Amino acid sequence: MRDHKPRVSIGLPVFNGEHYIEEALDSILAQTYSDFELIISDNASTDRTEEICRAYTARDERIRYFRNETNLGAAKNFNRVFELSSGEYFKWASYDDVLGPEFLSRCITVLDQDSSIVLCHAKTGRINEHSALVGVYEEYQYLRLGSRKPHERFFDLIRLNHSCNIVFGVTRASALRMTSLIGPYPASDRVLLAQLGLIGRLHEIPDILFYRRDHPQTTWEVWGEKPEVVVWFDPTKAGRMVFPYWRLCFEYFMSINRVPLGWSDRLLCYVQWARLFKQRWRQNLPMWRWLVMDLERAAKQIRLCSRLSRKSDATSKRLKRVS
Repeated sequence: MRDHKPRVSIGLPVFNGEHYIEEALDSILAQTYSDFELIISDNASTDRTEEICRAYTARDERIRYFRNETNLGAAKNFNRVFELSSGEYFKWASYDDVLGPEFLSRCITVLDQDSSIVLCHAKTGRINEHSALVGVYEEYQYLRLGSRKPHERFFDLIRLNHSCNIVFGVTRASALRMTSLIGPYPASDRVLLAQLGLIGRLHEIPDILFYRRDHPQTTWEVWGEKPEVVVWFDPTKAGRMVFPYWRLCFEYFMSINRVPLGWSDRLLCYVQWARLFKQRWRQNLPMWRWLVMDLERAAKQIRLCSRLSRKSDATSKRLKRVS
């Protein structure tokens, strides 16, 4: 490993990524901007992921490979690659996505030229499992990510059920350290983006330089909106009572307190948070239904536990009579 401290750190958390990780690694190593380190954290994969990553590590000294003894969950693994990084800028990479050759160069140029921008990404193309371009994501062009007003950026980031492609942009490491990073609950990447939006401006390069892959093994395809997805984020939550949507609303609120803001900006952000609930209530949008679903699931879980407890007590009494 060279002694030079790289300017950019790329963190790639992975679990069982043998089908697409080689293409992802090739696209990273083919970047026209070469002053980076690539940190891979393997979450105890059971396929050929380790073999593939070690082969790439032997070929390029910029790559560092770490393997967890057990699966830590997606949240801890995402955060681990950032904790292991040393660059001024940081980028998360996915094992199944692909970068255009100028992605890093173009993003870093934007960040170097404007200190008010904390995250820079590029327009995202959608590719299928065969790497064919099948569409383009357009939602970010309608958001006020570049507004000079924190409350406008915050409101636009929390009000839309948008994809989180932009979380894979290049971010100032100093800004990321001010956030809660990826939390152990669903949609925590949206909370992270909201926090970054409170800290500074976000920018999207209008050219397609990032390609997000759709395939049957994506988190969305496997889990969708099932509450059990919380186990993917944090395996210790298995079998426990969770309230993912209440947690999301709470984290949005707490984000306003987490980052440094002037009192007037903070007050305006509280207003935007309340405005979100008002709009969703009037339009009967999913947030309210999700909150009710949390309570319904909790009630079912309590009833199930109660029935199991009664059955256990009845069994114990029968055994005592027999003995």
